[in-house]
Amino acid sequence: MDITLTAYMESQLKQTVSTFHRYMYNQVSWQSRMFGLVGPRGVGKSTMILQYIKQHRDKKRMFYVSADHMYFSSHTLVELVDEFAKEGGEQIFIDEIHKYENWSRELKQIYDSHPDVKVVFTGSSVLDIFKGQADLSRRAPIFTMQGLSFREYLMLFHRLMVPTYTLNDIIEHRVKLLNIDHPLPLFRDYLRRGYYPFSGESDFELRLRQVISQTMEVDIPLYANMNSSTGRKLKKLLAVIAQSVPFKPVMDSISTVIGVSRNVLPDYFLYMEQAGMISQLRDTTGGIRGIGKVEKVYLDNTNMAYILAEESANIGNIRETFFYNQMRVTTSVISSRISDFEIDGLTFEVGGKKKGKKQIANASQGFVVRDDIEFGSGNILPLWAFGLTY
Repeated sequence: MDITLTAYMESQLKQTVSTFHRYMYNQVSWQSRMFGLVGPRGVGKSTMILQYIKQHRDKKRMFYVSADHMYFSSHTLVELVDEFAKEGGEQIFIDEIHKYENWSRELKQIYDSHPDVKVVFTGSSVLDIFKGQADLSRRAPIFTMQGLSFREYLMLFHRLMVPTYTLNDIIEHRVKLLNIDHPLPLFRDYLRRGYYPFSGESDFELRLRQVISQTMEVDIPLYANMNSSTGRKLKKLLAVIAQSVPFKPVMDSISTVIGVSRNVLPDYFLYMEQAGMISQLRDTTGGIRGIGKVEKVYLDNTNMAYILAEESANIGNIRETFFYNQMRVTTSVISSRISDFEIDGLTFEVGGKKKGKKQIANASQGFVVRDDIEFGSGNILPLWAFGLTY
């Protein structure tokens, strides 16, 4: 294999620490002939595949490459995999695949030409991955990875081992935090700076702002053929959402604010959702491509809310953003006709420690989810506990 690529792989592996694995580590199909791992920028996809290589390379011939390496200025992915196969290679990992032009067509060719070579690819631009899926058809399942749960934050940054709990565990008050007497201070820190694996670095705020700018001003405009000024308008819209009481989109007002036709706004919101910048709460299930009516729009996670709105971040928005952000990973969350959220027929009203039960009075199975409480009882549940499901 090319000596510069080999040196790059070894340098990346040397920097990789394997003491903590993301929740997706044991969920992806490592032995599939081909699969993709996608998600917003900065959630740890590259680290996860490097950890896997480091742990298994003594048993299998593996190779890691980043698709934006200078090697590809004069070579193709097909050429690289051809050479890898001739040398007896078994599994190749291609990072940042979206930075390689016509990546999906070449992966299709590789899949058809090299049945004995397993291929794993990652992409930070979820938009481009969705676009390329058509070429790959059913050849490559796509796994989407989100940022750190509150549970993962406790493990990564505080070395506090906490098991995963199901929604039923939370409702039945079976959640136990060993060695954590007071979870609220840790929870407050997580809300502000715990969602990204790079949260512990000194330049966290700068890096997160760069992630947001790159996504809004480069990724989305390139995908949707927008000009850069529209990208900046979308970034401004993010700030509006961050400062709002749970944002209910009124298209006429929004079109006036950002200066675009209301007819294109649903597409813009979908692009932002697919890029990991916002989440849209719908009135029926169906996920990111669901046909349900959008009832509320949230920023993707609470760290973004504090970065964009700073001290004017609405606490009600923060609470609901956290609940939706964490629970969407393991359950189908929809809007409730009488309260905030509904999951499998269960109704959840989210608020502060004084939040009453009025909104769930007519619910067949209703729960009040309160911030600022350490423990719950009956149908009163602590908000932080919903961060332990993955």
